[in-house]
Amino acid sequence: MSALERAWYKPRSWALALLPLSYLFRGVAAGRKAYLQSRYQAQPFAVPVVVVGNIAVGGTGKTPLIISLVHSLQAAGIRPGIVSRGYGGQPSKQSRKVAADSSAQEFGDEPVLIAREANCPVVVDSDRVAAVKFLIDEFNVDVVLSDDGLQHYRMHRDLEIAVLDARRGLGNAQCLPAGPLREPPGRLASVDFIVLNGASKTHSATFSSAATAVVNMTLEPTFFRHLRSGQRVAANDWSGARSVHALAGIGNPERFSNTLLALGLEPQLHRFPDHHPFTPADLQFDDALAVVMTSKDAVKCEAFAADNVWVLEVAAEVSPPLAEAIKNLLV
Repeated sequence: MSALERAWYKPRSWALALLPLSYLFRGVAAGRKAYLQSRYQAQPFAVPVVVVGNIAVGGTGKTPLIISLVHSLQAAGIRPGIVSRGYGGQPSKQSRKVAADSSAQEFGDEPVLIAREANCPVVVDSDRVAAVKFLIDEFNVDVVLSDDGLQHYRMHRDLEIAVLDARRGLGNAQCLPAGPLREPPGRLASVDFIVLNGASKTHSATFSSAATAVVNMTLEPTFFRHLRSGQRVAANDWSGARSVHALAGIGNPERFSNTLLALGLEPQLHRFPDHHPFTPADLQFDDALAVVMTSKDAVKCEAFAADNVWVLEVAAEVSPPLAEAIKNLLV
């Protein structure tokens, strides 16, 4: 986390000196939103579109939430599809389907991870409108989930879900660059659901009046997976040395470190930027300790991972009303 990012999550810091730029950012964002909504929000697609996004930069847990929602919908006999920008992949002027064996370097880490775990059509395109149309035209889907895209106002949406990291919240509640927000806090009043990742009753009460519904979510560690062999070890049955190297190229590396601590490990956290393009050198250390990383990072390291690399898999546990609201769109 950079010095600026750390400053965002302090009530008073030097980042507030950037407020004039924040006000300019807010004005431009508001004007853009009004223009795009007036042109596109009354143009629905052939099937409902659900956006799972956030108003703060950095990781909040959207990807495991989407995978959990897909599984819930599939269990009800509903055929979901997913669109994503494909951040971190190679740009393309056309929509592309992501397969379970696709390259994260080509399509982006999150779309490849979702394609593997969700077992449903996944399409990437920086133009999400084009991605939605391609997905509907080429695949027999009942509903489309958009991985991020809350601010992609060219895309009509039928349901909005904003995911927040309950511990970090909205930081200093300022927009970029003085704070971590893409839109002002008031934007949460217009979404259909707020999902609080890692919420307590106190966190839930903070946001209880900001939207139609507040839903709590937890990310539960399920097992450690040996990256080269695929061997699985239950999360609570780790038998190796307690001290491990923890690699995290995600929006909030500290969350990953805290999860390992809760499992009784002693992680030496190595922070990398979100969507970091890992190289073999990033996984090499002058000792024999195990290297543990997130599943999002692991999809970029399969070709060169050494024998001491493990992946901590997690699953989202979320209240049922969220999936029920999506099902109701199809009634």
